[in-house]
Amino acid sequence: MIKQIKTNHLGILFLFVLVAFVGCNQEKTKEGKPMETNVLLKEWTGPYGGVPAFDKMKVEDVKSAMIRGMELNLEEIEAIANNEEAPNFKNTIEEMERSGEALDRGFTYYGIFSGNMSTPEFRAVQRELAPLFSEFRSKITQNEKLFLRVKALYDSSKVHPHEDDQQRVLELVYKSFEMNGAELDSVKKKRYAAINKELSGIYTKFSNNVLHDEENYITYLTSDQLGGLSEGFIKSAAKIATDNGQEGKYAITNTRSSMDPFLTYSTERDIRKDVWTNYYSRGDNGDEYDNNKLISDVLKLRRERVELLGYQNYAEWRLQDRMAKTPENAMELMEAVWPAAIGRVAEEVTDMQAVADKNGDKITIEPWDYRYYAEKVRKVKYDLDSDEVKQYLQLDKLTDAMHYVAGRLFNYKFTPVPEGTVPVFQEDVKVWEVTDMDSGENIGLWYLDPYARQGKRSGAWANTYRSHSTFDGKKNVLASNNSNFIKPAPGEALLVSWDDATTFFHEFGHALHYFSSNVRYPTLNGGVRDYTEFQSQLLERWLSTDEVINEFLVHNKTGEPMPQELVSKIKKASTFNQGFSTTEYLASAIMDMKFHLADPANIDVDKFERETLAELKMPKELPMRHRTPHFGHVFSGEGYATAYYGYMWADVLTADASEAFSEAPDGFYDKEVAEKLVKYLFAPRNSMDPADAYRMFRGRDAKIEALMRDRGFPVTTK
Repeated sequence: MIKQIKTNHLGILFLFVLVAFVGCNQEKTKEGKPMETNVLLKEWTGPYGGVPAFDKMKVEDVKSAMIRGMELNLEEIEAIANNEEAPNFKNTIEEMERSGEALDRGFTYYGIFSGNMSTPEFRAVQRELAPLFSEFRSKITQNEKLFLRVKALYDSSKVHPHEDDQQRVLELVYKSFEMNGAELDSVKKKRYAAINKELSGIYTKFSNNVLHDEENYITYLTSDQLGGLSEGFIKSAAKIATDNGQEGKYAITNTRSSMDPFLTYSTERDIRKDVWTNYYSRGDNGDEYDNNKLISDVLKLRRERVELLGYQNYAEWRLQDRMAKTPENAMELMEAVWPAAIGRVAEEVTDMQAVADKNGDKITIEPWDYRYYAEKVRKVKYDLDSDEVKQYLQLDKLTDAMHYVAGRLFNYKFTPVPEGTVPVFQEDVKVWEVTDMDSGENIGLWYLDPYARQGKRSGAWANTYRSHSTFDGKKNVLASNNSNFIKPAPGEALLVSWDDATTFFHEFGHALHYFSSNVRYPTLNGGVRDYTEFQSQLLERWLSTDEVINEFLVHNKTGEPMPQELVSKIKKASTFNQGFSTTEYLASAIMDMKFHLADPANIDVDKFERETLAELKMPKELPMRHRTPHFGHVFSGEGYATAYYGYMWADVLTADASEAFSEAPDGFYDKEVAEKLVKYLFAPRNSMDPADAYRMFRGRDAKIEALMRDRGFPVTTK
């Protein structure tokens, strides 16, 4: 998942991040210009083109920093809008691209507080700032003079187009204004701004409610309730319990990284049910942290807002600049895959029930049984033990493997930065310098924050602290990957599942997308949501290449490489449990779309979820990957709203592109295909239409049949 924490040329931010206004003292530079004294706004100094002062950031500085940053940004915007010279690309678009640098720096720290280091004190600031930031954003999107300058340039470019990348920036800027109400009359603009202000507060509350339930629903085990759990997991659970004041017990936290292995291996069925219920009830406990009413409010406000712009529903408005273009196209893809997915679930459940019956367990498969019995089926059908596989998946070795792949495909070298050279916000964060193998040129820095902790949101994501651009002097990239692995006990290796290793590679794919950028303008570092997941999903495929397996997947005790017999079992079982993984994902994606296509006037969120799943014939043995009350992708901001389908859209591209590598003479390390990969699929970012970029790589459009083959589903030809 991408988590963007930077502003763009308009000062429009992904709604993970919210801000407001306060005053701040200033000093003067030797040139007489104001110099910001708030550490969160100061220009970055030190090596590598300057780095964030993460060791100096404090919650108490956030409010004043964000206010001053926005004041500066608005001053820059006003200067552009009121320029008496006729608008041209240089004095309007390039100045917009240049604006907001201090605010960008502030948001780097804000994003860390929001995603990695949240505290009750920060959440209080966040709630206070959310609506005020919405006002700031509206002051830019509804700046009539600024929009008229952009529109004049856009209209003239139809006759006299600019250079390709400049034209792309101009079109993206214009479209952003248009989609955000720049052409509304004054009455509608006022209501549009008010809706955004109200939504910003709801998004913050939704996110904090989920975080509350993740932090407060912890299941504690006693020593006689540890059946089936691995030694490493038990040690980690003991440490977490001790850290929470429960010495002698074992903690199962309410996060996927703790829940998933527990449900897979624990022999305690009643406790599996409790852990499952806690996890899938986040935001849905009928208390002050319940999110159902908030979701209803979000749906109503989103519909009202797009109706002001003349659209029938939110999905129609949102998808117009995505690869899918329309909700109908997105639904067509999902509906094409859905029958095969639930059909496979039925087969998987039959296999699991047979194992349970043979064991004399006298149970009917329920959702809290699925992972447990799927693992038993895996052993029966493929003689594959996931815990045995984990012994060869050490996080540090996987990190080395990712760096190896980056070297082979991108010509990048990752060198650990000596501790203390670059400030970090938490002691577990490690930093690497990224350089070109041939020239030694610095590409940027890669930060890794691997472990779960109090105040860190769940899941895994990538973000940028500074993006590449060249129009105003080259800027190297500062990017990070963030995970929620349970920190091992001292002296123990961190062993992860194959799925977690895949996710680790996935998020690294986002980082490589940042590092490989060759764009001139910051706006072009953005992305089309149903395309930007493609590059990261594609990188997952290198985990199972022979080169990675043979060199980096070694046993944590003996150091011996993974035996070929086990490798063969893993590859043979590559389509195992695809019913579960595809269905739980697709259910969430379809639900996202159907919520935004439905009339929200009197919507009962819980009832709508139940009835929609019934209509889909959702298998009762598994839930959606993200139940609606904790579906942060969609309801804590707008980055993935009506766009969660994008993972499936990207999966089609991924499967098709993978076949290009598998057909090449040297497979996944084929030099010619790798060069095309970087040139057309990574480096351009959003400087060209994604569909055109893919055709340049593949010579044609992607085909859904590749996805069906990849998942072991029946392939039907029309």
